[in-house]
Amino acid sequence: MKSTNQVRGEPIELPEQTNFVTHGEGAPVVLIHGLAASLHVWDSLLPDLAESGYRGYALDLLGHGDSPKLEARSYDSGWVFDHLVGWIDSLELDQPPVLVGHSLGGYLTLKYAATFPNRVSSLVLANPFYRLGQLPPLLRRTYHRPALNALVVQYTPEWIFRAVVDVTNAAMGRLGGNDMTLSEQVRKQTALDYKRTDPGAFNIPNTVRDLTSELPRIPHP
Repeated sequence: MKSTNQVRGEPIELPEQTNFVTHGEGAPVVLIHGLAASLHVWDSLLPDLAESGYRGYALDLLGHGDSPKLEARSYDSGWVFDHLVGWIDSLELDQPPVLVGHSLGGYLTLKYAATFPNRVSSLVLANPFYRLGQLPPLLRRTYHRPALNALVVQYTPEWIFRAVVDVTNAAMGRLGGNDMTLSEQVRKQTALDYKRTDPGAFNIPNTVRDLTSELPRIPHP
């Protein structure tokens, strides 16, 4: 499976392997995680889908989790999308699935629905990312330094990622007197997923295409 870098026009051979899990029986639901995450984002949702009569499919995106990593310093969103399309095709589903996308997964979900409207039944979007301008200026500037980001991710120990997750979790729990704290297992997995993400994948947000003009044309509920 070949794809081309949208910015530099570089051809690249994409691996056909994809790490994924399935759970349940019934109408298909495809779950697509965000940047620096993994299929474990959906660990607690998959059993609920199964109990409700659905068959869930959750994957590790290219460069994430236990899916293949590329020998590339900077990933392109087109590579991730093409890899996702190839994986969904390989499932040979007997009916169009519900697509569930979080953050970067929301971008991929929207792009898939716009590109293949007849292959999707409906969408569930959790904080979907569909244009770079959604990000705060500081974060946009951070993503514009993919080589530096790669070095930071590569050489930062996992315990530092975990400390950041724990501090953020504690701050969330104090906002507005709510109880938005994450479990120990979720915090551990979040730090692990950051560390397992291919450093080049942190360039993906720089290469997304602004989907704003296409949103009104997506007909799915």
